[in-house]
Amino acid sequence: MPRSQNKVASHRRRKRILARAKGYWGARSKVLTVAKHHIDKAGQHAYRGRKLKKREFRTLWIARINAAARLNGTTYSRLISALDKKGVGINRKVLSDLASRSPETFAEVVKFAMA
Repeated sequence: MPRSQNKVASHRRRKRILARAKGYWGARSKVLTVAKHHIDKAGQHAYRGRKLKKREFRTLWIARINAAARLNGTTYSRLISALDKKGVGINRKVLSDLASRSPETFAEVVKFAMA
């Protein structure tokens, strides 16, 4: 009995891999085995990048809050500590947004926290 190869499924699988490699340079987008390796590597970079993005945004928020806090006569660590003691549940993303878009409101938050 001849061996069944299931050409439809294997063709679709190859097409899917090469479609994901579209735009890659040279053999990376043309040769199946090379494309497979680069698709896998790209997936690893994307996975790591999703984790790094969170870390980088938190760093950005903290830098913005610290800069705005220093304009209001305190530091980031003192401000966060005071907010925790007062029980204010504003997260860093929102504080950063307040600091950059409406400095007056941020100044009121700082005044409330430090009082």
